[in-house]
Amino acid sequence: MSSVRPLRDMIPHTLCVQAHFIFLLLFLIILLMCCGFRQLHSPTNLLLLSLAVSDFFVGFLLIPFTIFMTGFCWVLGDLMCALYYLIPYTLVYTSALNMVLVSVDRYVAICDPMHYSTRITDKVISITVCLCWIFAFFYGIFISYDHLKQPGRYNSCYGECVVEVVGEEDLVAFTSCITVITALYMRVFVVAVSQARAMRSHVTTVTVQYSMTLMMKKSELKAARTLGVVVVAFLICYCPYFIFCLTGNILVGSPTETFMSLLVYFNSCLNPVIYAFFYPWFRKAVKHIVTLQILQPGSSGANVLHISDS
Repeated sequence: MSSVRPLRDMIPHTLCVQAHFIFLLLFLIILLMCCGFRQLHSPTNLLLLSLAVSDFFVGFLLIPFTIFMTGFCWVLGDLMCALYYLIPYTLVYTSALNMVLVSVDRYVAICDPMHYSTRITDKVISITVCLCWIFAFFYGIFISYDHLKQPGRYNSCYGECVVEVVGEEDLVAFTSCITVITALYMRVFVVAVSQARAMRSHVTTVTVQYSMTLMMKKSELKAARTLGVVVVAFLICYCPYFIFCLTGNILVGSPTETFMSLLVYFNSCLNPVIYAFFYPWFRKAVKHIVTLQILQPGSSGANVLHISDS
């Protein structure tokens, strides 16, 4: 039986391609603003930059290939099929580990603000981000080792690209990340609520020093809220796939797995939309880029970030 499906059963590719280019444009804007504006050079935004890079490659490489494979045969051979599946493993695990780092960053900022600037530095974040990417790559090799050793072993006919993954191994990595993220954000939520109540009860205090401290606390609480939305979106998109892992070994490339994977990849498309809705500095930076003000001399020092909008 041919693996090429009738046209009426295929995903409307034109719509998908249009959405694909829109999200790629958003990713490029995020990368450009994180690199182009000095005010955004902070440890937290460095984590967002790493997340944006993985999101960009998900949108640039994984979504088009996944959509293509729903309606066409794989023609690049078994070895390329094996190597291709290293990419989603690396990117997906990198996104998950980035979410863990985001949670750690918000935990220290909210729960231990006095030591945040000494513990969460650009150097520390740079090293941990690099380690996340390296670990995700080697874990991807570990997950797909059998398929790399014997490419095409699970294909039932010519033109297929199917990989079997041990669901338990996939689930262990995801469960570990979810446990850390949930525990840290529960603690952040409790502390944030107590700080918000404390700020409301002392709202009449008018000293300059307290006013600055109050604005800093509000800034961190806003950042925690926004990144909390990012984490919740991550959990909503990822949980179905990893619940699916509980059924046992997974045939990567099967229709059910393809749908679950697209849901995971969709999370990458949500992140820039969340930034646009919740970050005022994101909208201001986009305006600078769209109006080409970023090309003007000294634009990297533009004031896109107010202390109350962090």
